[in-house]
Amino acid sequence: MPKRVEFGMAGVPHDVVHEDVFVPLIDGTPLTDWFEAFSGVRREDLQPKPFQPGKARLVLGCDCGIAACGPLVADITVEGDTIVWSRFRRPQRDGHEYENVGPFVFGRVQYDEVLLELG
Repeated sequence: MPKRVEFGMAGVPHDVVHEDVFVPLIDGTPLTDWFEAFSGVRREDLQPKPFQPGKARLVLGCDCGIAACGPLVADITVEGDTIVWSRFRRPQRDGHEYENVGPFVFGRVQYDEVLLELG
């Protein structure tokens, strides 16, 4: 299994929707640095309990600001005391899978703490 990395979350301004969006951080680096044409997710587009385990979970929105337009999704799974993000893909547009990114493995306690702060 890949080494654990630190999970974080940042609120950043979005140029199109003119509000802050949420961007996951991987060891302090915004997830958007790994993917072009994606941005953070607006609060209204987040699920009631965002970034929880499941298949095809929204992790980034389309750069237009509308998450449903062309989101980036990943499978989020629990493996013991870790959370794993894997199989990054863009199902709405071209079905493209990003096989060269991830998986990312997070410590569950630290991951859950970040999500509690998110609200």
